Formats: sequence, structure tokens, C-alpha cells
Amino acid sequence: MRRFARAGNNVIFVNSISMGLAPIKSGELLPRVTRKLKSYAKLARTTDEGITVVSPAVIPFFGSRAATTTNRRLLTAQISTLAKRRGLSKPILWIAIPTAVDVIGHLDESLIVYHVSDKYDANTMDHATDPEFIRKLHERAIDAANLVFYSSRKLFSEATRGREKSFLLEQAVDFDHWSRISTHELPIAEAVARIPQPRIGYFGAIEPWLIDQDLIKRASRERPDWNWIFIGNKSRGLEIENLPNVHFLPPVSYEELPNYAAGFDVCVLPWNIELPFTSYGSAIKVREYLASGKPVVISPLPEYESMSNVLRIARSHEDFLRLVEDALQESGTQKLKARQDAVRDGTWDARAEWVSELVEKALRGETSTSHSSERG
Repeated sequence: MRRFARAGNNVIFVNSISMGLAPIKSGELLPRVTRKLKSYAKLARTTDEGITVVSPAVIPFFGSRAATTTNRRLLTAQISTLAKRRGLSKPILWIAIPTAVDVIGHLDESLIVYHVSDKYDANTMDHATDPEFIRKLHERAIDAANLVFYSSRKLFSEATRGREKSFLLEQAVDFDHWSRISTHELPIAEAVARIPQPRIGYFGAIEPWLIDQDLIKRASRERPDWNWIFIGNKSRGLEIENLPNVHFLPPVSYEELPNYAAGFDVCVLPWNIELPFTSYGSAIKVREYLASGKPVVISPLPEYESMSNVLRIARSHEDFLRLVEDALQESGTQKLKARQDAVRDGTWDARAEWVSELVEKALRGETSTSHSSERG
């Protein structure tokens, strides 16, 4: 969306619409409601690129006809008002979550894009909404869309509905932003620098069901000299929080994040891939890790099996520790360069240009052959 805005397009970005309340037993219900209320209070703001960002007020319940009707009216009223103020008419409606399907047809949109970034009906950890209900919303969105983009290979390979208008829109990377790390000119953030080496680093979502906590426990016990650093939002407690060589840092801005990653000796993605939901992930951070030039060890995500020549992919806990050890012993620049070359051409600029071509064809009523965005 930043690329589209920089190209002169009028962009209104609507922050994520929840797929329902968290299960009460999770202890996350009240914090989530509180966060949403704070978000609503911000209403609309404008980014440096000129994007209007809005956090709409909606009812966080789905499944009843009354709630569906109320949310559609709330969303339509808020977004329509903003669109008129920004001089936007007959917009291209780009939705990225099934619960947004009810606004389709109510904004006088010229084109509908459905961006599928998760296996939505498999996410039973974050909300209490019926998976079957989410699946039906997902199918409605596919049927209504002019273009459907999938952000991971596994999602795309399993897609059957609307296949003729579906495309694999792979994740990309701000290469110049992350490759600065390899020049060794970026100062390491103090919060990282004061942690002894070797530093095993991760940034992104931190959830007890997402992070392989058994792996981290074993690593803490068997490699007490390694320091694990986790940077990002931690919405609830984890069992590994009190381990002596595991450090949690709060989220930092995208602009500052390379200064933190610059202090990592190895970048990791220690995800619990036993969960079906996680196995569909496409983890933008893996490409950002590669662009940094740092050694990368990840859990075996289907999305990155094709890049095994530049990634160390661990098949077990024992394998993960062995590969981190191997990464810590790496020397020379040949592997560093190979990692960066693997993602050098896969930029957001290239992705935005490819998507723009597809959108323009769709607006003209032309058809395109379903294929991948991958150019590098």
C-alpha cells in the first residue's frame, strides 16, 4: 500500500477487523477489548506516504444477523465518509480478512481484491468464532472478488475455488533497508548490545502457541551460553519468560529494527509448526533476515523449502541446535552474499508493479493466467 500511495494513488487503509472475541478462558478478552478501544480513539490518521489509516469501530461478535448488519452499517458509514473527504470515488476494495466480506457491494467499488494471508478457519487460538462460519465468509469473499491473491505457496496450492482468478503474491523485502546490516556501519541498539554474545535473535509476533517453547527450554538447558532475544508484541505470558538466557524486548519501529537485528549472531524462526495454522505461514521476517546477510535457522515451513540452499531448515529440536551451532561457526562472505542474492530482486517495488498490471487488466475486463509473483 505504501508503494501504491507513493505512485499517486489515494489509499485508505482500514486496520484489521477482528474475527471475533478471544475465548474468555484465555484471559485475553479484556486486554483485547481495551486495545481495540484505544485504537478506535485514534480514528483516522495520515502517514508520511499520504495513506489514510483508520481503526473502525465495530462490534467484535460475528455469527448473528443483527451483529453482521450492524457491523456492515458501521464500516460502510465510516469508510464512505472518509472516502468522500479524501475525494475518492468508485474505489478498488482490497480486503484481507473474511469478516470484511459484508462491505462488498456497499462502497460503489470498481474492483474487488481478496488477499488471503492465513488459513483463517484454522486459527482457533486467537478467537472463539466458529471455524465453519469463517470458512463460509472466506468462500463468499472468493466468489465476490475479481482478483484473489495468496501470500504463501501452501495456501495457493490448496486453493480450488476461484482458481482462474487466483495468484500467488509472494512476500517481499525492503532490500536496501535490511542489507545495511551487512555493511557493519549500523550502530547496534543498546538494548541488544548489553546482552552477551552469542545472540540468537527473533523479531515479530510472540505467542505461546506460535513459539516452540519446548525448543527454547532445551536450548536454554543444553546451551546456557547462548542468549535468545525475542523482540515484539507479547499479548500473554510464556513459560520461557524466566529462563536466565532468554530476553524479551518490547516492539520497536520498523525504521529502528535493523539496529536491533544488527546485534544478532544468528536469526531464527523457532515456530511450532505442529499447528495447522502455523504451517501455512509465509513469515516476511525470513526474507528480511536473508537480506541482512545474517545466518538464518528456521522451522520447516512449506513456504521456504524452495530456499533451502540459503536457509538452514531444522527438522527437529536436535537439528535446530546443531544448525545454530553450525551458523555460529560460519566464516567468510560467500554464504552471506548468497543469502542476499536470493532476495535481492524480490522487492516490494517489484511486487507492487506486478499487482498494478493485474489490477489494470482486471479494470479493463481482461483476463490473466494464474501464476506467481516470484521474480527473485
